[in-house]
Amino acid sequence: QVQLVESGGGLVQAGGSLRLSCAASGSIVVINAMGWYRQAPGKQRELVATSSTSGTMYADSVKGRFTISRDNAKNTVYLQMDSLKPEDTAVYNCNAKGYYSGSGRSFGSWGQGTQVTVSS
Repeated sequence: QVQLVESGGGLVQAGGSLRLSCAASGSIVVINAMGWYRQAPGKQRELVATSSTSGTMYADSVKGRFTISRDNAKNTVYLQMDSLKPEDTAVYNCNAKGYYSGSGRSFGSWGQGTQVTVSS
């Protein structure tokens, strides 16, 4: 199994910054893609940003403000969030996709989520 552990959420004022981290551990795997999603109260989960072998992708609402990066040696993905807005308030979840090195079987894992609250 692959476990994802997120950290870095918290409370920040509008215009501030936060950096989220998500580290994968457990079975020996090859991770093809890691990304961040978020879900605000009463809304559906939405993609924020992903980093894969094909490159990076961002939701229109965060382009120019958020930056996703990866440390492949540590199986860790980061989300630098700048110029935060109250509408960025949500639970942020990390996701990883890839395959097990031994069997080649694919996997997909989610982290437990970290709360980000932006006050106006």
